[in-house]
Formats: sequence, structure tokens, C-alpha cells
Amino acid sequence: MTGRRLISGGSEFERIAGYSRAVVEGDWVFVSGTTGFDYAAGTISDDVAEQARQTFRTIAAALAEAGASLSDVVRARYHITDAAFWNELHPVLGEVFGEIRPAATCVVSGLIDPRMKVEIEVTARVGSAPGV
Repeated sequence: MTGRRLISGGSEFERIAGYSRAVVEGDWVFVSGTTGFDYAAGTISDDVAEQARQTFRTIAAALAEAGASLSDVVRARYHITDAAFWNELHPVLGEVFGEIRPAATCVVSGLIDPRMKVEIEVTARVGSAPGV
């Protein structure tokens, strides 16, 4: 892959706020902070674990469009709005990244919408999946 390519996740907010769900540059895929909104349904679960699962579905779709997968993720950043959510979040992270084990950071921070409890940002390199 060469050149810069922008990937949209379908959120109107991407256009309004001037960002892309993901940017592909060469073999690298940079996925913006992603929350648990189901953009097709226009909903967000109140459950932290389900928000994380929806977030990973959105991230996986962006990575697939870029020719990558969650297995190619080399860096992840997790934002949670309450440290108490960690106990609900980390099992989901283990489900997704247990074998992939990217470098990762988790911070407690505020998010734009009070319904959001988790936001995840990843960087992937196409072809870097374990065993590739």
C-alpha cells in the first residue's frame, strides 16, 4: 500500500469535527478514538462491556476496509470515564487481544458524551499479525 487513504465509519460527526475513523499510510493504519455507539442503529448500550464490544466491531470494520485486522494491532489506548469500569473492561480486552498483546495504555478521562464510558484507539501495521 502507498499513499494516504481516509476511511469513514459513517458517523456524521466525522465530517463536522473534521476527522476520519481511520487513516491508512503505507502499511500503517491509525484508527481514531472509537466509542460504543452503534452508528447503524443510532444507539449506545449502558453496559461498559457491551460498549467495548461495539467499539471493537467498529474498529474491526475500519481495519478490514484498510486491509488489516485486529490481529495486526500493535498499539492500543483505552480511555474509561471511571476507574471502577476497569473490572468490566479488561475481560473484553482479553477476549480480543489475549493472543495479540499489543502495547497498551489505559487512562481515566472524561469523554464528550456522558453516555460514553469507554473509548479505544488503535494503531495497526498490515501484515504484523503474530505468526505472519
